[in-house]
Amino acid sequence: MGGSTKEFTDQNFAAEVLENPLPVVVDFWAEWCGPCKALVPIVEGLAADYAGSVVVGKVNVDTSPSTAAKYGVNSIPTLLFFKNGSVVEQHVGLLAKGPLKAKIDSAFKG
Repeated sequence: MGGSTKEFTDQNFAAEVLENPLPVVVDFWAEWCGPCKALVPIVEGLAADYAGSVVVGKVNVDTSPSTAAKYGVNSIPTLLFFKNGSVVEQHVGLLAKGPLKAKIDSAFKG
């Protein structure tokens, strides 16, 4: 994990994501997922870019299956965008940094 990227689990998800006053981007991933690995440097770069204004973190679907199931994550990578504890946007699949940054800005504007 990168220094700016948080690790979310079934145990800390409510406190770290749902109760967070900042908007949160959650990347659902797994070790065996090729596109997930390709997304790692993009997500870590965005975590650094948005440090202090948006929290960026990851949920390993193999070690935290309850959280993935709760949000209906069937394909990975899946990115969920949380604001005030609710999902306001989602994206399934690999996305380049530019379009992902635009999606974050759109989801959390205002």
